[in-house]
Amino acid sequence: MVTSARSSQGYKPREQNKLYRWQWSGKNSRGKPVRGEIVATHRGEVERELSGQNIIVKSIRRKSSLFGRGGRIKSRDIMLFARQMSTMIRAGVPVLQAFNVVAESLRNPAMRSLVLKLSNDVSAGASFSEALRQHPQHFDRLFTNMVEAGEQSGSLDRMLDRVASYREKIETLKGRVRKAMYYPAAVITVGVAVTALLLIKVVPQFESLFKGFGAELPAMTRMTIALSEFAQQYWLWGLGGLIAGVFAIRQGIKRSESFAYRMHQLVLRLPVIGDILDKSSVARYSRTLATTFGAGVPLVDALDTAAGAAGNKVYERAVQQVREDVSSGQQLHFAMRNVNLFPVLAVQMVGIGEEAGSLDAMLNKVADFYEEEVDNKVDALTSLLEPFIIVVLGVLVGGLVVSMYLPIFELGTAI
Repeated sequence: MVTSARSSQGYKPREQNKLYRWQWSGKNSRGKPVRGEIVATHRGEVERELSGQNIIVKSIRRKSSLFGRGGRIKSRDIMLFARQMSTMIRAGVPVLQAFNVVAESLRNPAMRSLVLKLSNDVSAGASFSEALRQHPQHFDRLFTNMVEAGEQSGSLDRMLDRVASYREKIETLKGRVRKAMYYPAAVITVGVAVTALLLIKVVPQFESLFKGFGAELPAMTRMTIALSEFAQQYWLWGLGGLIAGVFAIRQGIKRSESFAYRMHQLVLRLPVIGDILDKSSVARYSRTLATTFGAGVPLVDALDTAAGAAGNKVYERAVQQVREDVSSGQQLHFAMRNVNLFPVLAVQMVGIGEEAGSLDAMLNKVADFYEEEVDNKVDALTSLLEPFIIVVLGVLVGGLVVSMYLPIFELGTAI
């Protein structure tokens, strides 16, 4: 399906007019009051749109610009856009008209603005893939390459459907990994915060009470009071150091490729969490390569796309090495074995797929297998962490409470 006729001089991005939200009210053809919102560049567009729908306009009021506001565009918005465009094109709706219909159905103003920009680019003579490439922060190479392959083969709807399915699976996998990372971190943070609150605010109240006892305090109580004095004196320094450390690590990852590589390498070596991230990277690499290669993209280009989608610098560098070996004539499974990073099972299944001429199908099976492994690991981690965290919190909080009440218990026994 052809998105639009290209101009003989090629497509050149044109300057975008500013988009606004317009709130209107009026009466429909039956005389009933109606109202709504339309995204457009100027009032005349709104009037033409409403006139085409046989609406007698009563008032039109500009609300706000869509540029620089309206919320963030999330991966789920892009996935929904691909699914909707696939459905519209499969139904025989022209691409330009499909853009307008999809834009009206979107709730996120920022995403609606992006779709209208794409519509403007296509109407100016760009192909669908060229318009997408003007927004690399939202549409990655896999998305644009598959759309381009769909335009060339006349199967744009099928390619968009593949992109949407791919993003759904990748987002599900990311969600499982986030659960493995955030759940223990959140619970431990709450435990540390509660302990710090007790040390800084509660223990000093008991300390002033113990001074009037005139007797030696138990060792556990003395240790808790000493820890409380240390926390009261240095808690601001500790909090500031923690924030500064996190900020420094994040900036180091952004600005230094070698530092980011070392951090990703360190994360892969962590117990349990590292294994989950390792299997997640294999699954993402396999799924991306299967989707791209299955769409007709050459294997070398597909590997270039898969490298950036692995989600880990260690795997990204390894896949780039695999790409170089494959481009020099080596088989994929030999190149994967040479980097000494991919699991033996994944290498063997890729080798079988190459021999049988069904590489994309075998890569999808590899992705399915390791996605299931990630699910099982996350479930096991969650079930094991719950009792462990309860014990840790019980020891921290319970130990503080017991240490504070020991002198009171001893005083009661003496009386």
